[in-house]
Parts: sequence; C-alpha cells; structure tokens
Amino acid sequence: MTRVDNELPFFFGHDHELFGIHHAASHPGGRAVLLCAPLGQDYIRCHRLYRQLAVALAAEGHSTLRFDYYGCGDSAGDSDEVDWHRCLADTVVAANELRARSGADQVLAFGARLGGSLALAAASAANFDDVVVWDPIIDGQAHAATLDALQDAMRQDTKRFVRPRASEEAAGQWLGFPVNTLLRQQIAGLRAGWSAVPSLLLDSLASAKASDWRELAIRDAHVAPIEPATPWDELSHLETAILCHPLVHAVVAHWREHAYA
Repeated sequence: MTRVDNELPFFFGHDHELFGIHHAASHPGGRAVLLCAPLGQDYIRCHRLYRQLAVALAAEGHSTLRFDYYGCGDSAGDSDEVDWHRCLADTVVAANELRARSGADQVLAFGARLGGSLALAAASAANFDDVVVWDPIIDGQAHAATLDALQDAMRQDTKRFVRPRASEEAAGQWLGFPVNTLLRQQIAGLRAGWSAVPSLLLDSLASAKASDWRELAIRDAHVAPIEPATPWDELSHLETAILCHPLVHAVVAHWREHAYA
C-alpha cells in the first residue's frame, strides 16, 4: 500500500494501544467520517475497500479515520482477546480522537457487516450525527451459526488442506481467527434494536428482502441495493478481497447530498 501525504498512521487511546490511519480532508469541511471495521475474515477482505472509501471521502472534504479495535489489526492485544464491549468502547474513543484531530463539527460513521452493527450500537455514546451501514448483522445467532458451518466446511476442504483436519484442530476458531467463548456468546446474542437508525442501508445480500431490514426501523426508501451480490459467506470466495466500487460511489454521493443539522 502506497502512503499518500494526507494519510497519517498513528497510535491513540489511553495507553496508545489503538492503531489508526487518519486521512486528512483535501479541503476544509465541517464533517468527519469514522470507518468502523468488521471483524475476522470480513476485516481482511474489506481492508482495501475501506482504504478506497477513506481516500474518496477525504477528497470530498471529509476528514476520515480508519482504526483497529483492541485485539485486531495493528492495535495492541491478541485475536483471542477481542471483546464486543471493548470494541464499542474503542469506537467511542476513536470518534473522540477524530473530533479532536479534525476539528469537525459533525462525525458520521460507516460500517460493513459487524462494523455496521458496532456503529449503530455505539452511535449514542459516540454522538454520531449519522450512520450508513452495509449488510449489517442484525441476527447474531444466525451469523454465529453461519460462521460455525463455514469453519466446519473449511476444515474438511481438501482444496485447502492435503486431508481434512480433525474437529479439535479447528476448535475455537472462525475462519482462521481464534474466537473466545465470551465473544462467541456476545455475537450470538446480537439483536437489532439499537436506538440509532441508519440514514442509508446498502444491501448486497442475495437473499435479503426489504422486510428483513425493518427490524432496524429503517424505511424501505432508505434501503439501496448494491449489485452484484457480495459473497460474504461463500467458502469458494473466502480468500477473495471484497471490492465494490458502487459501494464507494453510493456512500460518497449520499453524504454529498445530505446535510445534518
């Protein structure tokens, strides 16, 4: 990845345990955007897309921050220490850091998958002025079951391994990432019902219907389809980066056209 002049990596937080990359706005504006990453394989697969989105938003005049939760990416901590409540707290810390660093009057948030769920759950504490989400997880139990099924299929996949691995060899993992018992329970317990309502939900799930998103109290008019469908849960695409130019254009255009008092 080539670093550009307005792209600053740094550590922040109480003990400088969190890592972030600040994309300074190309020209003065009144808003900043916090990009809330998903977890696990979704984080890896979305990494390049998040950078593309950050560059595009900075070019629009939005100071933008990408960051890693504790136990993720380049932040302190190990993968088996990831905790949902700590992720929420880190999101609030990151939002305050972005305010201080950018001087913006308003902070908006974007999140994909569990990153969208985190953005919505943290919206009140982080004082977000708006949230846009992409295929957020609103049924944690179903999501955990999907990850368990993918994990089991992967351990038996002879295209990846010479022979199927025993169940105990892949225990305590989701697609190559250790998952502790507490995080598994926290994610399985996720339900829609956050007080925040996204102004835009970008839907690229092949199986989704508009009614599926009403649990977020979002009106059908605020759900925008993205094509083609994103293969989030397809084992054959597990090592493929998620790249979606329509998504970048949709987010940038939405915040270009909408102001928040």
